[in-house]
Amino acid sequence: MLNDGIRFFDLRFAFNPTNSTLVFWHSEALQSETATVPDVLFAFYKWLDDHPTETLLLSFMYESSTTAWAHNNAAVQAQLFAALTSDAAKRYIDQTHNALPTLGAARGKIILLRRFVLDQLNSTYEAALPGLSFPPSAWLDDNRDFSITYNPSHNLSAYIEDYYEPDDVPAGLGAATNIAAKLNATAAHLQKAASGVAPDGLFITFSSAERDADEPAVYPKIMALGNGTDVPGVNQQLVPVIQGLKGKRLGVVVLDFFEMPGTLVPAILGI
Repeated sequence: MLNDGIRFFDLRFAFNPTNSTLVFWHSEALQSETATVPDVLFAFYKWLDDHPTETLLLSFMYESSTTAWAHNNAAVQAQLFAALTSDAAKRYIDQTHNALPTLGAARGKIILLRRFVLDQLNSTYEAALPGLSFPPSAWLDDNRDFSITYNPSHNLSAYIEDYYEPDDVPAGLGAATNIAAKLNATAAHLQKAASGVAPDGLFITFSSAERDADEPAVYPKIMALGNGTDVPGVNQQLVPVIQGLKGKRLGVVVLDFFEMPGTLVPAILGI
């Protein structure tokens, strides 16, 4: 992914099933039994050593729907804090608090996006963390367009589209209608970013979604890539939208199944 141009990673953490180490999950799906949070961070550090002019954005969020006995307790939060404040982390994670660094300062660094709070620890722990604070209480669920002010004193905000399940679309209308709803939300947010509004704002647009509970189900792969016959997915339909915005600010564009079509990532990168 890194060598294909991906620079933003949406990382969901929780304890492993034995409540001993932090690993990565997606809902109830354990991504790996052995790749711990510190392990993956060191892989990012190594890549930055090999690519010192690059910058990565890592979004960390506690995944609450892993197992019935899982809790975001002090032990979880202490392990996360240790991973993000180790000597190695302090070398590679940009230490700016609640502001984006300049591009020059960010080269060879990770910008931390904190979609978590350390509310089971003393307040000094969270205050010691660098990066941008996007607390779960401020992140609106399944929303087409919202903002989070991560630095009130300097009026610095992020503008976000995270419409991950178009369940306001009437049930049973099928893939084409659900894909169109997600595409429209994604395209509208990209066009807002490109318009020049909020010139100091950070724009984050998620192109991924699903409607698993619909009948027929619209799984993430169908949403991204289409049904394989007559309905193209968000990814294919997004290419001309992005190409039409070439040279304008897009912000962060988060993708599912980013490899297809092969023109999508180059269009986002403007190459």
